[in-house]
Amino acid sequence: MSDKSYLMSHFIGFMYPIILLIGVYIIVNGHQSPGGGFHGGAVLATVFICRYLENPNEDLRIHSLEILEKLLFFLILLLPVVLLFNNISMSIISNKLYLLIMNILIGLKVCTGLSIIFYRFVFYEGGGIWN
Repeated sequence: MSDKSYLMSHFIGFMYPIILLIGVYIIVNGHQSPGGGFHGGAVLATVFICRYLENPNEDLRIHSLEILEKLLFFLILLLPVVLLFNNISMSIISNKLYLLIMNILIGLKVCTGLSIIFYRFVFYEGGGIWN
């Protein structure tokens, strides 16, 4: 007998695109409305949590997520420094573009960070398949 629920599996499959759409919407509109990178990244991290709920034995490369998180953190730090040393004037259009890029980078960083935290708790502390 399988531990997977047919209903849960189909419901999570139905929710994937909705969760992705809501997360991307929050990130992209974060400079105009409440929300932004952190909130959208937290919503996007639920995709990884749903992935675990659907198939807990599927292997996920946490090391790849850690490398991506470090790269995103480096880009978050690098962008303002590049703009500062190049004396780029921040007009209204470039200000909105800067905020959009930063929201995207922060959203992806939060998504990878929360996913890493979740999988560390599940697999290393919770007696998952890697113990």
